[in-house]
Parts: sequence; structure tokens; C-alpha cells
Amino acid sequence: MRPFIKYLIMKVFFLVITYFIALVIVFILPRAVPGNPVQQLIAGLTTGATSPELLSQYEQALVRAFELDKPWHVQFLNFIARSFSGDLGISASSYGESVAALIARHLPWTLVLLVPANIVSWFIGNYVGAIAGYKRGSAVEKASILVGITFSQIPYYWLAMTLIYVFAISLRILPPGSAYDPTLKPSLTIEFAASMLRHYILPFLSLLIPAIGGWIIGMRVLTSMELGSPYIQFSDSMGVRDKVLFKYVLRNSMLPQVTGLGIQLGFVLAGQIITEQLFNYPGMGILLARALGTRDYPLIQGVFMILIATILLANFIVDFIYILIDPRIRLGHRTA
Repeated sequence: MRPFIKYLIMKVFFLVITYFIALVIVFILPRAVPGNPVQQLIAGLTTGATSPELLSQYEQALVRAFELDKPWHVQFLNFIARSFSGDLGISASSYGESVAALIARHLPWTLVLLVPANIVSWFIGNYVGAIAGYKRGSAVEKASILVGITFSQIPYYWLAMTLIYVFAISLRILPPGSAYDPTLKPSLTIEFAASMLRHYILPFLSLLIPAIGGWIIGMRVLTSMELGSPYIQFSDSMGVRDKVLFKYVLRNSMLPQVTGLGIQLGFVLAGQIITEQLFNYPGMGILLARALGTRDYPLIQGVFMILIATILLANFIVDFIYILIDPRIRLGHRTA
């Protein structure tokens, strides 16, 4: 068997094992916390207007509907079996609506917000950080360090509140929250696109700015370390042009940053709980916060099931991007 095929099989095997263990943990943890989704629902109905007998019958019906009367291992096996057919169950907090439908409604908003914010910050931060690291001791490096540390140390929720205060409350040039004007219905019209863009700017900036700072600081350190490598010193002594040296340094310094980007994109599906709540943005963060607050087992399991799969897939893809970027890893595969 070719080494690459063997490596691929091993990788897939460990991914499946990791995914299964993660699912078991996600299944157990919410149930280890006192309370369950049915108790949350019944507590909301206990107003004195409903008779105790009716409440008891309703509670028993809900317990059977969510299979809480069955042992944990039976619930887990049923959950896994249904998942293979795409059935993630019915949400307890939105009883009557499927978990898959809820995720399908919230997921696009999170992807539209977080994927561009992560990718744009990655490119800007790494390019500026690489230039800063390459031009050690220069004014460019000092300015980049100042900007990077300042941006990276800003709490994103504080920045979000500041942006709302300045641009939405004081200047009144941008809306304070939501994903679009509530008087409009989602549609492929210029009016809706313009409304969506106006509501998009503030949450996007609140995520972009701190992330740029982190990438600048990280890439500057990696570039500085790479400059001390023997191949760079040898190339410099041979009179290789700065432009060529910078390309070598940039490419080899990017490897840990590519891993970081892959991990961040994997976590995108979880949304940004605080940011989405501050801006009342209808993404996965708000959905997950609601699921955790109401002990909505099916919704928690559904969100984390997709989240874990995405993180593992992102890491799997990053491993192959490594092979494309770094010739040393390609050589390792051939000689393994």
C-alpha cells in the first residue's frame, strides 16, 4: 500500500474515533446538569391558570416525546441512528420545529458574518505581520507592533458596544442591531441588500479589528524566527534579492497561521454568542445560547454535532494544505 494511502486511512480512522468520542461527551454533559428541557417548559406554564392534573399529563407526554423516560444509552443510540438519516430531532424550546430547520435558518447569517471576517483579518494581519517581522528595527515594525498589540487587546464585546454607541446612537449613521430592517422581508432586491449591508458593517468591524491585531503579532514573531534560519542567512550572504527572501520567509512562516485559520473556520459554525446577542444578529450564536439556557438537548446535540464535524474536517483539510505549501512535508510522505 502506498504511504500516502496508508496515511489517509489512518487519518480518517482517527477522525471517526475522535468524532464519536466528542459526540458521547456532548450527549452526556447537558444531562449531567440538573434539570431538563421538559422541566423548563412546564415551569413556563405554571401560572396558576392551568390545573395540576393537566400539567402532569402534559409533562408526561413531553417526557415520552423527548425519550427522557428511556435509559441514556438508548437515547444516545436512537440519536445516532436518526442522525444518519438527517433527523436531528425536534427542538424543545421551539417545540414543533425541527432542529435541522432551525440550524438551516440561522447558519447562513453566521457564515455571511464570520467567514469573511476571519479570512479578511487573516490576510491583512499576516501580510502586515510578515512585513513588520522582515523589517526588524524599522519604523514599520514599531508601528505594526503598536497597532497589533492595541487591536489584539481590545475586548471584542467592548469594541462592539463602542461601535454601537458611536455610529448608531451618537452619529446615527448605522443601525444598532439586527441583520436587516424589520420592515423588509428577505429577498433578492437592491433595497434588501442595502439594508443588510448597513446592518452588517458594525458586527463585521467588531470581529475584524481584534482579529487583525492577533494575526499581526503572531506573524511578526514567526517571521523573525524564520529570518534566523540557516537557509535564509545563506541566501542573504549569496546576495539573493530582498523580494525573493521575503517570499521564502512568508511562505514558511505561514504554516502555523494556516492551522490557526483552519481551526477558526471550524469554530465559525458555533457563531459568536456575545457579538450576535449584542447586535441581535440571528446567527448560530444566538441559537446555541438559547439551546444552552433552556437545556434543549436535541438542539444542543444538533448544533455541536455539526460544529464538531466542521472542526475535524477543517483540520483534515489543513493537513493537505500543509502538503501543498511545504515541500518538506511532501518529501516526508514519499520517503515514509
